[in-house]
Amino acid sequence: MTPPLPAVILAAGAGTRMGGPKALLPLDGETLLQRAVRIVRAAGCDPILAVVGGWDPGPLEAQRVPNPEAAEGMASSIRAGVRALPAGAPGALFLTVDQPAVDAPLLRRLLALAALAPEHPTACAYGDTVGIPAVLPRRLFPDLLALTGDRGAKGILLREQTAALPFPAGEDDLDTPSDLAQLRP
Repeated sequence: MTPPLPAVILAAGAGTRMGGPKALLPLDGETLLQRAVRIVRAAGCDPILAVVGGWDPGPLEAQRVPNPEAAEGMASSIRAGVRALPAGAPGALFLTVDQPAVDAPLLRRLLALAALAPEHPTACAYGDTVGIPAVLPRRLFPDLLALTGDRGAKGILLREQTAALPFPAGEDDLDTPSDLAQLRP
């Protein structure tokens, strides 16, 4: 039996358009970060690393990974998450907190697809591209550690033989207060 894959939740952003960190926004009685941890746990990932900024995430059933360089952007959170992964991790699931359609069944399908070709990345496909959630194998960790600025791993996913899981709802993310208001009853 294959051991569970670790997960890295990228949640250190300041959420300037949202008026504060997206990770702390409440939805259905929990923060977006707590929701992400719950979903990843239900998908079977272990350990779960939550990369957070200079704010208190509150109660969390995940390993907190502070990112003192969060102002740089997404790349700094990816680097912090990769550095905190357990030695010998064969890869990791990467996701953010701001895609409301992400759920445990989607992540289980993504992990199952990734297990078919563990040396290649696997990502969700939406908006004519691939993106997070995504599973990246250990061989790409040096490339992830070399990322800079406010960009993620899309360039790596596009250059590699990335297996794609259709996820049209992946285009919907939470960027503004009105985006969040549309989700609330």
